[in-house]
Amino acid sequence: MLAGKNITLGITGGIAVYKAAQLTSNLKAGGADVRVIMTRSASAFVSPLTFQTLSGNRVYSELFEPVMEWKVQHIELAAISDLLVVVPATANILGKVAGGIADDLLSTVIMATTCPVLFCPAMNVHMYQNPVVQRNLTVLKDLGYHFAGPGKGRLACGAEGPGRLAELDVIMEKIQALLPSKGDLRGLSILVTAGPTREPIDPVRYLTNRSSGKMGYALAGAAAKRGASVILISGPTNLQVPHGVEMRYVETAAEMFNEVMEYFPRVDIVIKAAAVADYKPREVSGQKIKKTGANLVIECDKNPDILAELGRRKAHQTLVGFAAETSNLEDNAHQKVRNKNLDLLVANDVTLPGAGFEADTNIVKLVYPGQYVLPLPIMDKTALAHRILDEVLKLRSNGQ
Repeated sequence: MLAGKNITLGITGGIAVYKAAQLTSNLKAGGADVRVIMTRSASAFVSPLTFQTLSGNRVYSELFEPVMEWKVQHIELAAISDLLVVVPATANILGKVAGGIADDLLSTVIMATTCPVLFCPAMNVHMYQNPVVQRNLTVLKDLGYHFAGPGKGRLACGAEGPGRLAELDVIMEKIQALLPSKGDLRGLSILVTAGPTREPIDPVRYLTNRSSGKMGYALAGAAAKRGASVILISGPTNLQVPHGVEMRYVETAAEMFNEVMEYFPRVDIVIKAAAVADYKPREVSGQKIKKTGANLVIECDKNPDILAELGRRKAHQTLVGFAAETSNLEDNAHQKVRNKNLDLLVANDVTLPGAGFEADTNIVKLVYPGQYVLPLPIMDKTALAHRILDEVLKLRSNGQ
């Protein structure tokens, strides 16, 4: 995926600069054309000559540097990039971009580019946890910027905690997920479900779960980017609709069941990432239930099992399920694959750090019929989405 891609690396001033040198080498070895922008602070840690040698291109640093030909430097760099990666991304550059400041070459290129921008934060744990930095991260994520890391562990300053630059393989996974796709899903139609469902108790209360919808939305966006025709059926979330995706909103499990069954005969692949409520209150009060001195007992009925019904109706479709477990993950996963006639199950232990609800990362095991299990390392949900889609393509090429 790197061959022929134009990747611009923005290097800012932090001790993790030396890891950016290895990343430059890895990208170059993968066939990418790498251009490097260094801030003045970055040059205090590593010489620009290092990155010039590793990238095979001149290193850019000054916004108003004289050039030999008439091209506006920051506009040219922004225009030719398929992806811009800021590594390490210091608190300073994050604050600048979040505040709309463009006062040097790197921040100006970020402001001018239309390609995806990936920040790889690295800083002292207390800086990272500072409310101002956390606010800036939230602002940037809401604006559509992408992130890899930070990791956790011992930092160069001796402190322990979040703030380490993400491992290079994690950054490479994210880079490959964000690069323009080869369109290997073109001609296929994919149905993705995402988010939680809500089962009303009365006009102000409902039963739900902690699903954020991030995994399902990442899958829908990744599939659309790779050329698929994508229908996303989602419970209530606060997420932005991925580009190029046909959207259907639902609230209850019954509503999701009806929408999924309507579209199912027309699609090639179904990925059921939604966390659908297993039960619903037997009776829904028309008025708010008032607090009394007695305990409240709510009788519940089972909701329809959407995944099991899809397994029964499956004809030409490839069916992928998800399972969030807290114990006996593999045993429960194998049973689910058998009972629901799945082609693939994505199972995760939500008690593991980095794998629970609302996280931006996940740690999963891919479980196949015949009890084959493929464990995957922790990775960003966008990168994981592409990995799952890769596996689905393999299944289809094998006739499953």
